[in-house]
Amino acid sequence: MPPVVLVTGASSGIGSALCKRLLREDAGVRLCLACRSMQKASATKAVLLAAHPTAQVTLVRLDVSSLESVLRAASEIQRRFQRLDYLFLNAGIMPNTHVNFKALISGLFSGKAVHMLSTAEGLITQEDCITADGLQAVFETNFFGHFILIRQLEPLLCCLEKPSLLIWTSSSNARKSAFSLTDYQHSKGKESYSSSKYATDLASVALNKHFNKQGLYSSVVCPGLVMTNLTYGILPSFFWKLLMPIMWIIRFFTKTYTLTPYNGAEAQMDVEEETAEIFYQKLLELEKHFLARLNAPLSPK
Repeated sequence: MPPVVLVTGASSGIGSALCKRLLREDAGVRLCLACRSMQKASATKAVLLAAHPTAQVTLVRLDVSSLESVLRAASEIQRRFQRLDYLFLNAGIMPNTHVNFKALISGLFSGKAVHMLSTAEGLITQEDCITADGLQAVFETNFFGHFILIRQLEPLLCCLEKPSLLIWTSSSNARKSAFSLTDYQHSKGKESYSSSKYATDLASVALNKHFNKQGLYSSVVCPGLVMTNLTYGILPSFFWKLLMPIMWIIRFFTKTYTLTPYNGAEAQMDVEEETAEIFYQKLLELEKHFLARLNAPLSPK
């Protein structure tokens, strides 16, 4: 059987470029695009099929910022497929982003300039909001919706005879300093994106501890600084064009400036195992609470 690959957030940016790379590597894969917008997903599918007419490409509606949508999508995926070989957890948001120009200017004339520009530490802040589920939007979209999806799809993922792989899209902006076990949704801070990406790194470690023996393996990838809708939302596009020559020069000093989604899609962490395990147990409690509220069955153990 050809491998089955599911990609969340596949209609643009890294997700779209990843799908192109996957089909270029093996046009025989069964590729499922899990997207919030079916219109954009259909357009991406058309582009993929134009390049690979015989490819098997299907769509499923998935909004990871809605747990009801995650549960519906998981049920649909289980009806369609007997197993999943690869699950790319790529969908994400970075809303209402602001640049700390004071920190930028002072950082440029310090010994930490390259580190600051390659990780955006201290430069980028976000104004988060609450979803219909009552969760922080960045936390639910970038991380928790994916976590619930994994838990619901365990029957398709856990197989000793043919292991499956989870691949999280993390970030060079995933920083331990932005994350707290006492506020893992990051409701009190201004760096929710960084916190959510560090949460993916922690969860990946914990998932390996709990599921490797069942044939499920998890990894995180860092695409680097990529010009997508997320980055264009930080500053106007003309500003990025002015910065591009400088960014190409910085590429000589740091590996994280991949710039294009296609380069970023090629990408294949400061975390403590004890912290990862504590966080994982907190997630299980949060999962139990919301599934009970939605009258949904608990995920398989």
